[in-house]
Amino acid sequence: MQNFVYHNPTKVLFGRGVLEQIGSETSVYGKNVLLVSGCNHARQSGLLERIASIMAAHDLNVINFDGVQPNPLLSHVQKGVAIAKDNEIDVICAVGGGSVIDSGKAIACGALVEHDVWKFFTGKKGIKETLPVIAVSTLAASGSEMNSGMVLTRERSQQKFGFAHRMLFPKTSFMDPELTFSVSARHTAYGAVDALAHLAEFYLTSSGGTPVQDKYMEGLAATILVCGPRAIAKPDDYETRAALMWAAALSLNGLSAAGLGKVGFPMHLIEHSLSALYNVPHGAGLSVVMPGWLKYNQGSGNERISRFLSALFNEPGNPDLLFEKAGIGNLINWLRQINTPTTLGELGISESDIPEIAENCLSLAKVWRMREYDQVRVEEILRLCV
Repeated sequence: MQNFVYHNPTKVLFGRGVLEQIGSETSVYGKNVLLVSGCNHARQSGLLERIASIMAAHDLNVINFDGVQPNPLLSHVQKGVAIAKDNEIDVICAVGGGSVIDSGKAIACGALVEHDVWKFFTGKKGIKETLPVIAVSTLAASGSEMNSGMVLTRERSQQKFGFAHRMLFPKTSFMDPELTFSVSARHTAYGAVDALAHLAEFYLTSSGGTPVQDKYMEGLAATILVCGPRAIAKPDDYETRAALMWAAALSLNGLSAAGLGKVGFPMHLIEHSLSALYNVPHGAGLSVVMPGWLKYNQGSGNERISRFLSALFNEPGNPDLLFEKAGIGNLINWLRQINTPTTLGELGISESDIPEIAENCLSLAKVWRMREYDQVRVEEILRLCV
């Protein structure tokens, strides 16, 4: 067990009807609210109107800012920053999945500086203050509703970077599983894959010696494996949606990494280039990269691969190569069960594109201090995804 600091100040309101408290929770931080949302779903479902009505009852002035893309764009965030400054916004309320909440966080820190928000992502500037963020989660996936991270794509340079800072935790997060009932089967599946990948990366890139965290992560991963297909088969099953929503949040809220020491995000590193270059859904890209990364590392002597796969699929684990192959096969079968892609071809990406993808990874590998993922290694992993 390595030394660690655990800090998570986000207040979570979880369950049916919690959204009725959003007016009182938001009014603590000021009068002018920027309501950030995606392209259609929150508006068409009536959710935005419902939130605006509750806020109006608390004398809050709401300005809508919609149009966040599934892979959120820097240019759109820059527009949000300008609106926040022009309207003297006091608090950001982000309603949606991880992309919307990430955009809300970026606007929150960009609204208080004169430089481009992208400088935070490249390490050229540090965050000193942010506007408060209220999150309303409508998708079990990234865990952004309960963590300090955010991801953006800079279109001009085709870079998708992630960044975290302790000041980016939402002040309050509303998590009502009923808000996820209308999520499509496709996006439910992608969200489950994203949450599973977070756990896999922590578990498989750490050195072990953390029995509490190992069992914690194994339990969350097993829950996702069960609840993902169930939520797809029966979208309005409250208990299943609740378990999936909470498991996704707990997978990346700081607890799963506590005590692990140095860990990495190699699957996310490679997937970010797939999204940046081809605009593939994040979970779809991870569904392809995860088996490829495991194939590349099988037989490497990392016994944690066997342990993790054994815990997920309830099979007696051992460190031999035969079991690792079987475990990876079980994972691929699960991904196919929830209808997510497992090859680059299913994403419309050809083998000839691999060198360009690998080259695109290098700038983020430098920022994330993962230089071991050079051109050669990334290409080798991607060829196992064909």
